[in-house]
Amino acid sequence: MNAPTPRIARQALAGIGVSDGTAAGPVALVAPPVGVDEGEPACTDPGADGQRVRAALEAVAESLRARAAAVSVGPRRDVLEATAALATDKALLTGVDKQLRSGAGATRAVHAAVEVYAAKLRALGGAMAERATDLYDIRDRAVARLRGLPEPGVPALDRPSILVAADLAPAETATLDPARVLGIVTEAGGATSHTAILAAQLGIPAVVQAKGILGVAPGSFVAIDGTSGDVIITPSDTDTAALAERSRRRAAALAGSTGSAEHNHKVALLANIGTATDAAAASGLDLEGCGLLRTEFLFVDRESAPTVTEQAEMYAGVLRAFGRRRVVVRTLDAGADKPLRFADLGAEPNPALGRRGLRLSMAREDLLDAQLLALAQAREAVDGCDLWVMAPMVATQEEAEWFVRRARSFGLPQVGVMVETPAAALTAEQLLGAADFASIGTNDLSQYTMAADRMQGELAPLLSVWQPAVLAMIRAAAEGGRAAGKPVGVCGEAGGDPLAALVLVGLGVASLSMAPSKIGPVRAALRGHDLDTCREMARRALAAPTAAQARDAAHDLL
Repeated sequence: MNAPTPRIARQALAGIGVSDGTAAGPVALVAPPVGVDEGEPACTDPGADGQRVRAALEAVAESLRARAAAVSVGPRRDVLEATAALATDKALLTGVDKQLRSGAGATRAVHAAVEVYAAKLRALGGAMAERATDLYDIRDRAVARLRGLPEPGVPALDRPSILVAADLAPAETATLDPARVLGIVTEAGGATSHTAILAAQLGIPAVVQAKGILGVAPGSFVAIDGTSGDVIITPSDTDTAALAERSRRRAAALAGSTGSAEHNHKVALLANIGTATDAAAASGLDLEGCGLLRTEFLFVDRESAPTVTEQAEMYAGVLRAFGRRRVVVRTLDAGADKPLRFADLGAEPNPALGRRGLRLSMAREDLLDAQLLALAQAREAVDGCDLWVMAPMVATQEEAEWFVRRARSFGLPQVGVMVETPAAALTAEQLLGAADFASIGTNDLSQYTMAADRMQGELAPLLSVWQPAVLAMIRAAAEGGRAAGKPVGVCGEAGGDPLAALVLVGLGVASLSMAPSKIGPVRAALRGHDLDTCREMARRALAAPTAAQARDAAHDLL
């Protein structure tokens, strides 16, 4: 028999929606970590305690590997396997040994070593910073094992519920059952975190940065909107009816969203993917191809670079999946914020502004040449494919010209650049004098325009595509493309927001690439609005003084 549901006054919280959909149900709190053993003695035998910690970490790794084996091949399994590998990372174990030798007890040693390691990851920024959450999850599980207590995490659910947590570890998110988990609300987290991405892939509505949600008692009834970020505690009948109506309208729109995304203007809708498995899944959807293949997934967590043959096989698999449809491949986006063991250029005081993307490729031409050769071989192996190749982190005309020459020397016909820096946005016409196309990475463009780390959840409002300065940068890039007579697309998260998509089209963007799950809502939005309306939305958004007012100005025309 379920305990009676607590009744508290209605309260509305504003978070950040990261996975579309609406949901309502009772709250299930994710168990918090147990913390260090306050009564444990100092370490007097580092060797013995080190073995005990290693056993706990190996047990954590084994449990994560077992979870990975229980889910289908794809991003969810990849996250679990990567987290399992992190649990026995040599750097972590070395840090634990150091803490034990200083006299720290076993649980304190794990806590301290993890904090040191996590700080290093956060300093690197980007994808590496995201792994700090994985590391804390490992810490909390290992400490619980050392103390002989149950591991923290998602409780057994006896009824469909809304999960509430300070943050939710990717390892937990990857194994959630959508039949039992109606939605997710966290007090921390960011829009581009692993957890947000996995929730979207599972089709579970999710809201992050919902300040105050941890004050809600288990069993309390909560309604959420994973699109708007609204969280309503003890919603009224009117609230739940409004949510149901939103869901009905979205479902109705999606039901008629097949076919071309045009009203009086053609816009290509494309998928962002990372693997051949992703390509196989996305290729069956109603879309015009792939707008971003993130090739770095082939390179990370390796002691040596993948061979030309390995790369060519993967690229060919993606090309075959999409047939004659466009496939845009981004060359290796690694370096300062995403370090590779086999391409370490040394420590940098400001990694986010360091040698990443094309800058790494120019320092390690061998890596780029191997990748371009593999792409050329894949193109040759797949008849009728439409392969486009672009370089990340381009900032100058000289860099664009260098990359285009390099790619063309391998016989690649469509060569482009990414617009991720203000420099590239402001000089897009000049860059496109050399390149065939450009694609705007709105995540990094927002980060560099606003001088705000995209991995810092507290700075999320600054990173909104609705920021006046970010909109101005996108307009500059689109105008540069028009002047050069070359197409400019978007492959950042903004392209998957139906309202933002209308504004982007109004600014002159020719294609939008996004998570496959977001293509339906975006196509439905585009089919319902002509180009003149999109242009007026863009004009009003550009004229607004704040991000909130820019979004409201565009929304008023719906």
